[in-house]
Amino acid sequence: MSNIKLINIGFGNIVPANRIVAVVSPESAPIKRFIQDGRDEGKLIDATYGRRTRAVIITDSDHIILSSIQPETVANRIVAKTNEQEDDGIEIDDIV
Repeated sequence: MSNIKLINIGFGNIVPANRIVAVVSPESAPIKRFIQDGRDEGKLIDATYGRRTRAVIITDSDHIILSSIQPETVANRIVAKTNEQEDDGIEIDDIV
């Protein structure tokens, strides 16, 4: 059985690390259009609790998750979970 590593994206919201494809800043026009498209398609998850969106998390199921924590923080949490897996003797290739 595979261990699922969960990443805290703020306010107790969690996302499975192996489902994350990208973590990007919401500032560019293409990302803003991408967010609007996700909203229109019903694939947008707003986990900001009314705060400013600082990171946009894109999953392998084409869901778009908005988070109020910095993209670097999300990335650091993913790396930390990956390092925990290496310490446990689990290969990175086992995640994918």
